[in-house]
Amino acid sequence: MAGDTASSPAHLPYSGIATFARAPIVEPGAAWQADVAVLGLPFDIALGFRPGARYAPRALREASLRYIPPFTDLSGRTRLADLTLVDAGDVVLPSLEPELARERITQAARLVRERSRLPVFLGGDHSVTYPLLCAFADVPKLRVIQLDAHLDFTDARNDTRYSNSSPFRRAAEELPNLVHITTLGLRGLRFDPEAVAAARARGHTLVPMEEVEERLSEAVTALPPGSSVYLSVDADAFDPAVLPGTSSPEPDGFSYALALRVIREVVRRHSLVGMDLVELAPNLDPTGRSSLIGARLVMETLGEVFGG
Repeated sequence: MAGDTASSPAHLPYSGIATFARAPIVEPGAAWQADVAVLGLPFDIALGFRPGARYAPRALREASLRYIPPFTDLSGRTRLADLTLVDAGDVVLPSLEPELARERITQAARLVRERSRLPVFLGGDHSVTYPLLCAFADVPKLRVIQLDAHLDFTDARNDTRYSNSSPFRRAAEELPNLVHITTLGLRGLRFDPEAVAAARARGHTLVPMEEVEERLSEAVTALPPGSSVYLSVDADAFDPAVLPGTSSPEPDGFSYALALRVIREVVRRHSLVGMDLVELAPNLDPTGRSSLIGARLVMETLGEVFGG
């Protein structure tokens, strides 16, 4: 839905109620239909390092008030003028019952999937991606494209099998429709050799950060044209000089332009069925730019999917 006009006080980023891009609030199970539904997942008890991702959905909503569609670019082209966008609020998640949290995430994600062409999920730590993917269990031959500094394919960490280190391992093991994962941006000093071997044994594509630019087209075009793709963006995929607000930053990551190029390549060749943005920890970035970058990336992805 188009944003408020300039004559309304609600067009000011610092006024009004902070829904995502001023979208109307809906209940996930109510009667509505939209092009895009945003769902928040304020959950970060599965982290291995610094907490704060539970604050991301609210921070992203506040940051999104700077990016209310429609947008007119330098050439005069207007984009997203006819987009119907709703905010389905946050899943109410129990703070110390991770199994129940996963059940609620999957249930809510299924509801917004039924009612929107593209659900957008705002995490939360990366553990939420596993229950989100469970809501896509009916999508034939689902592929994941993951922008991430870390593989997140560990079998268990500290005897925990459902942490933010393991969402794609659990999904690959438990969802027969998930046929391939492409991970772009891998880097860092520490990798779990067993996890790397397990991912490669399944035929997944692992692209180190230093090879992303040269292998990007190859990695995207290797998927059958028109593939159903779920996009998972970990905030630590970005260089911390660009986006510092994340639990486990790694130097020499994505620039904003390169991340957007990946998304454009994916959207032009394939069918985006869902997207999450996770591991943003706004409390670790007092400047607020990490949230602004995250919100803008979501809006520009919508612009790529829905065009003008």
